[in-house]
Amino acid sequence: MTDETAGSDQPGYAEALAELEAILVSLEDADLDVDVLGAKVARAAELIRHCRTRISTARLEVEQVVAEFEE
Repeated sequence: MTDETAGSDQPGYAEALAELEAILVSLEDADLDVDVLGAKVARAAELIRHCRTRISTARLEVEQVVAEFEE
């Protein structure tokens, strides 16, 4: 399996998930500044897209490996 994040500024899946969890906790804060809210929601959306891509890539890689065994 290749690591698509090597040499890039994108976090790995686990790191992105941890950041998403931290954002969720901060969004639950009643004192959250509205100006910060938009930035946090935008970052969360970016991280969700990244995680979905990582999951899709991993699924394809697993399917390829399984297909090799079935041949």
